[in-house]
Amino acid sequence: MNNISIFGTSSDAGKSTLTFVIAKIIQEMGYSVAPFKAQNVSNNAFVCDDKSEIAVAQYFQAEILKVPTSYHLNPVLLKSGRGSSASLIVEGKVVTNKDVREYYRDLDILKPAVKRCFDYLDSKYDIVVCEGAGSPVELNLMDKDLSNIFIADEYNTKIILVADIEKGGVFASIYGVYNLLPKKLRENVIGVIINKFRGDLTLFDEGIRIIQEDFKIPVLGVLPFTPFNFGFEDSQSLKNYVQNRDKAFIKVAVIAYPYMSNYNDFEPLIVDDSIDLEFVESNISLEKFDMIILPGSKLVIKDLRWLKQIGLYARIKEFKKEIFGICGGYEMMFETLDDKYALENDKATLEEGFGFIADKIVFEKEKTLEKKEYEIFSCKVEGFEIHHGVSLKYPLFFENKNIKGTFAHAIFDNDSLRDKIFKSINKNYKSFDFKVLKETKIDEFVNILKSKLDVKKIKESINE
Repeated sequence: MNNISIFGTSSDAGKSTLTFVIAKIIQEMGYSVAPFKAQNVSNNAFVCDDKSEIAVAQYFQAEILKVPTSYHLNPVLLKSGRGSSASLIVEGKVVTNKDVREYYRDLDILKPAVKRCFDYLDSKYDIVVCEGAGSPVELNLMDKDLSNIFIADEYNTKIILVADIEKGGVFASIYGVYNLLPKKLRENVIGVIINKFRGDLTLFDEGIRIIQEDFKIPVLGVLPFTPFNFGFEDSQSLKNYVQNRDKAFIKVAVIAYPYMSNYNDFEPLIVDDSIDLEFVESNISLEKFDMIILPGSKLVIKDLRWLKQIGLYARIKEFKKEIFGICGGYEMMFETLDDKYALENDKATLEEGFGFIADKIVFEKEKTLEKKEYEIFSCKVEGFEIHHGVSLKYPLFFENKNIKGTFAHAIFDNDSLRDKIFKSINKNYKSFDFKVLKETKIDEFVNILKSKLDVKKIKESINE
C-alpha cells in the first residue's frame, strides 16, 4: 500500500486540516492510519501519552483518528527561542537552543530520527498520511526540506497538492509547484485539491477544466470555505475562528501577546454560545470584559515586558473582575520571575510580575512534561503541563477571590470546571458536553469535505 504526502502550493493552504480529513476518510475505508509530520515549527505543543512533546497539529490529528500519541508523529519540533535561536525538540525531548542558520546547516543529523519515527509508524499502520510544510519547492531550501521532499523521495509517497484559492494566484501556484517538483515526485502526484472556495462551486468549472486539460493535473475536489473552530495550529489559523455571539452574555478577553502559545485552550470557549471571546492585541480599555485570561507563552518574560511597554500591564493590574492565568500567564501573576539560567533570555534575568500571588517563579533547566488527571479548583480534570517555571508554594494552581491560575493546559475542556468558573461570573451560565460537541462538529466537517472529494481516485492511488 502507498503512504500519502500532503503538499501545500503555499503556506497556510490547509495542509493540517486536509491531513486529518484525508486520513479520516481512509480510515473509514477500513485501513489503519497514522498522521505524521517530520518537522514542525510551532509554539503550540501538546504532551503525548508517552510524556513527550509534539506540535498541536499532529496531536489533534491523532486525537481525531483515535490513535495513541507519541513523539513518532512529529520527530522534530522547533519553538521560538531567545534572539535568533530556536528551541530544538527531537523525538519529544528538548535537545538544545540552536541558531536557525546552524539548524539548517546541521539538518542531516536529524534525518536518522525522522526515519526511525516514520519506519515505526509504517510498521504499525497500513497507511501514514504525511503533512508537508510551507511550499515544497523553495528551490534554495529543497535539500533541507525534511517534511516535503525528503519524506516523499525517501519513501516514494503518493502526493496530494492543496491550493488555497482565497489567496489569489491559484493557477500559478498549482502550475508552478507541480512543474518545479523533481520528476520522480511529479509522477507520484495523485491530483490537486482546491481549498477555501467561497460562493457557488460551479463558478470554478472552467478552472477545473484548465487544470485538468491544460495542466494535465487531476482535480480531486473543490472544497467550500467551511469555518472550523478546532485544532488551531498557529496565530494565523486562530484568526479564522467564527463565533456566534447572538446569545452571549459573558465577555472574555484573551491577552494575545506576541509569543502566545497553546491557543487550543480556548476552543471550548469559542464554541460556547454564552461566551463572547475576544483576543486583545493592543492597549484597549478592558472595562467591558467580565474576565481576562492570560494565556500560555513560549517566552514569558518577553511577553510580560511587552505588556508593560504597550500599557496593558497597568490596565490588567487595575482590573477588579476575574483574572485567570494559564501556564506562562500563571507565571506572570507571581511577584518575580527568575530566569537564572538564561533559558528564555540572552542573559540571566529577574523580572517583576503582576504580584497577584505572593511567591516567585524560577525557570529550571529541566522542563516539566506531564499528562494526567488533576484536581484543580475542586474539580477533577484531565490536562497536561509543559513549562520550565516552578513555584514552591503553588506548584499547580492558585485561587483567591478574583485571581485564579494554573500550570495545567486543556482544563476548559472539562464541563464541571467551566460550569464552576463561569457560574461565579453569571449565575445564568449553563455548561454543555464539550467532548460530544467537538466530535459531532468534526464528523460534520469531515463529511462536508468528503462529499466534495474524489474518494474513489484517492482509494485507487493508495492501492496501486
